[in-house]
Amino acid sequence: MRRDGYEICFVPDAGEGLDEVCNVDMWVTFADGQRWSGTVFTLDEARRLMDRWKDTGECLDGRYFYCWDNLMVRNAGIPAMVEVIDHLVVTGDYTSALRPLGLAED
Repeated sequence: MRRDGYEICFVPDAGEGLDEVCNVDMWVTFADGQRWSGTVFTLDEARRLMDRWKDTGECLDGRYFYCWDNLMVRNAGIPAMVEVIDHLVVTGDYTSALRPLGLAED
């Protein structure tokens, strides 16, 4: 998604409907080359994973969920996620919510 002064790139699963995405890696690249990354999860997706982990034993039987550069959103879909990321960029909160990657390579 090209924006004024930055670009947001998502990596959804092949064949996944863009309005249904609930767990996706993404990054923001600014015009100066600075990059920031994150993994965006919906609340429902985190709950689904934690419920599954009850059976697999992961994360103390699903009692916790974490991801170093996790951004939790309420609504699924790339358009809803773009709205949140645009807000983070406008407010400057992306520096707290996303992980810095440094300059983009040519």
